[in-house]
Amino acid sequence: MKLVVITGCLGLIGSYVTRKCLEKGWQVYGIDKCTYAANIEFIEEFKQSSNFTFVKEDIAKLKYLPHCDYVINVAAESHVGNSIIDSEDFIHSNVVGVKNLLDLIRNKPENVEQRPIFFHFSTDEVYGDITEGEHIETDILKPSNPYSASKAAADMLVLAWARTYNMKYIILRPTNNYGIGQYPEKLIPICVKHLQRGKKIRLHDAGEPIRNWLHSADTAEAVIKIIESGNTNEVYNVAGGFEQRNIDTAEQIVLNFFDGSPNDLSSYLDLGFKRPGQDIRYALNDEKLRNLGWKPKKIFHEELSKIVKYYKDNFKW
Repeated sequence: MKLVVITGCLGLIGSYVTRKCLEKGWQVYGIDKCTYAANIEFIEEFKQSSNFTFVKEDIAKLKYLPHCDYVINVAAESHVGNSIIDSEDFIHSNVVGVKNLLDLIRNKPENVEQRPIFFHFSTDEVYGDITEGEHIETDILKPSNPYSASKAAADMLVLAWARTYNMKYIILRPTNNYGIGQYPEKLIPICVKHLQRGKKIRLHDAGEPIRNWLHSADTAEAVIKIIESGNTNEVYNVAGGFEQRNIDTAEQIVLNFFDGSPNDLSSYLDLGFKRPGQDIRYALNDEKLRNLGWKPKKIFHEELSKIVKYYKDNFKW
């Protein structure tokens, strides 16, 4: 039986990874700082399994890691807009926090070969945008904003610690994740939130930025596939295989929210905001991962309809 430490276990991606590991019968030692974006109710769900242990802690201040096979680091500050206003929390969690985790692994007294493998969640945003084609894992990192810069810095720490201290790692760079359990500051839930309140949906850069959508259930499947079939000391891209403009996604959310009735979709949108450091398009080549036998199962339009209905029926922000 594997024992995995999962940081950020109460966030969107972390919760899906936690569920999948528990489904595998693995022991999970979950760590979360319980910030505003955490789903605290997931603690009771996960504790239904005797294989789950929860610790409330900031990864930048963490002083102990149990003996384990993997440290899966999903914890991060991730809202680009917030990072532009004030990057301090992003440096703290995404850089200092990663450095602390790496040092905890490095300083464990076990034989080097018995150290846990550091499975680090990065992002497609570390590459910067790309107008045509797709980024591969060996492309130069060119982050465009404080959030993506903090994630790129973390990637560099992982690579440097691995080489200097003979540590094993895996870096996963996913595209835009979505699913149930996402805090309403990201596109899908915040659109529903505004519609519930009778407010217009605010889209920066006229809604033209293009995002590649990846369901967090598929992301969790990718984690398992890499652990079971992949190699250490590798970087893996993971993409959902479907991309479209943010304005198209917002319009689909409006149609789902009102059961397809609105005639003038533009009346629900506010397109007058421009955000600095904004990338126009992200796109990843994930052939390396697909060669392991992974591929996304979720279909964006079908899942979007379910998610909008769930948020509409269950949340009153």
